[in-house]
Amino acid sequence: MGIFGNLFEKKTCAICGGEIGLLGNRKLEDGNLCKACAAKLSPFFSDRRRSTVEQIREQLDYREANKAAVTALNVTRTLGDRTKILLDEDAQRFVVTPSGGRWRDSNPDVMSFSQVTGCNVDVRTTREELYREGPDGERVSYDPPRYDTDYDIYVIINVNTPYFDEIEFRINSMRIESPGSPDYQSAMDQAREIKEALTSVRENVRAAVAEAAAPKAAVVCPHCGATTMPDANGRCEYCGGAVA
Repeated sequence: MGIFGNLFEKKTCAICGGEIGLLGNRKLEDGNLCKACAAKLSPFFSDRRRSTVEQIREQLDYREANKAAVTALNVTRTLGDRTKILLDEDAQRFVVTPSGGRWRDSNPDVMSFSQVTGCNVDVRTTREELYREGPDGERVSYDPPRYDTDYDIYVIINVNTPYFDEIEFRINSMRIESPGSPDYQSAMDQAREIKEALTSVRENVRAAVAEAAAPKAAVVCPHCGATTMPDANGRCEYCGGAVA
C-alpha cells in the first residue's frame, strides 16, 4: 500500500501551487513541478531533476524577462533551414529556434554574441548490418559483412549562460546515405556557414573589447598643436577638434 499510496498521493506544484495530475509531475531536487511550469523553462535546459525550487524560480523569472528581449530582436540575418539561427547584428544578439510558425511565440533564449564560446560541426554515422537469406530461410551475414550507413550532420554551439552551456541540433531533415551526395554537401555547407558566422561574430566582439581596453596614445592635435589624449569621440581635449 505504501508504494501505491505514494503513487496516487496528490502533489502540488512548488511554483504555481496548482495540483499535479498523475502523469504531470516533473521532479525537482526539493519539490515538484507541474507540466505547464516545466514547459516555460528553456528548451536547452537539461538539469531539472538536480535543480532546487529556488533555482527554477530564478530561471522562470529570467524566461519572463526574456520575452522583452525577443520582442526587441530585429533580425538582420538568418542561417539554417531545419533549425534557424536568427541574428540581430546591430544589437549583437541571436536566437536558435525551430523553423516554421511564429518563432517569437516560443520565447527563444536571446543570447549575446559574446556568450558564444565555441561552435563545432559533428558528422555522426548510424551503421546497420545487411543480411542475405540462407538455404533454409535463415538470416546469414555476407562475407565480408555489408552495412547500410546513414549520416547525420549536427551543429554544437557552446555558450556561457547560467542555465545551459550547449545547444545541439541536426541540420539534415532526412536520412543521408552517402557522404558524396548533394544532400550531404548541402548539409555540410549549411553547418559550416553557421559555424563560420558565429565564430566570426564572437571574434569581432572580442576584438572590440580588447581595443576598448587598450591604453590610448597621446597625439598632437592638428588644429591647436597641443599634445592631447583623444576623448571617446576622438576629439582634442583642449580645442575639441577631431584628431582621430
